[in-house]
Amino acid sequence: MTARIHPSVLSADFVNMEAALGTIATADAVHVDVMDNHFVPNLTFGLQMVERIQAVSPVPLDVHLMIDDPDRWAPEYAATGAAGVTFHAEAAVDAVLLARELRSRGAKAGISLKPGTPIETIVDDLAEFDLVLVMTVEPGFGGQSFMQETMPKLEALAHVRERRGLSVDLQVDGGISADTIGIAAAAGADVFVAGSAVFGGDDPAARIARLREIADAARA
Repeated sequence: MTARIHPSVLSADFVNMEAALGTIATADAVHVDVMDNHFVPNLTFGLQMVERIQAVSPVPLDVHLMIDDPDRWAPEYAATGAAGVTFHAEAAVDAVLLARELRSRGAKAGISLKPGTPIETIVDDLAEFDLVLVMTVEPGFGGQSFMQETMPKLEALAHVRERRGLSVDLQVDGGISADTIGIAAAAGADVFVAGSAVFGGDDPAARIARLREIADAARA
């Protein structure tokens, strides 16, 4: 399968969000980061903004919840019509139960790991998730440098996936650019979140195509 590119709205023009979304119609989804200034030291937006993005986006929503109490709130984000909702393993009380609830609401269920969280936290229940997001920066702010030291974790998850014959997607988020996407792709990633690497130029569609091309070459 071709590499999937999910531009992050953290790098989009918040004042002209609908126009910004229109420039990424060739992406596979748009990555929407929800931060609560508790789980991470930053505040973005909440449920109402996600509902509005859902209403005007030309591509599906990939919602990433960097919030406390996802067991309570994640199903509400699934109910917006988002294609997928990802919550953090470090914040969930019962990750498996929550994943099943998200699916019952019509969304794919993703689970995210901070750079310091080992895969052993989730590996026994890997089949319960549609996606695992390996953070390649500390969550909370855009524009950080790619942490190559997270690649062994990604490689280990890819190995487990292959050994068990699972279909779970492996996503990376943080510092993804034309210089780093090939590294993550070679380590086993399928889905790539990119912010400034897409929105930081005059032609986001061309940037999406270039990132996809590099990732596909590395995966081949």
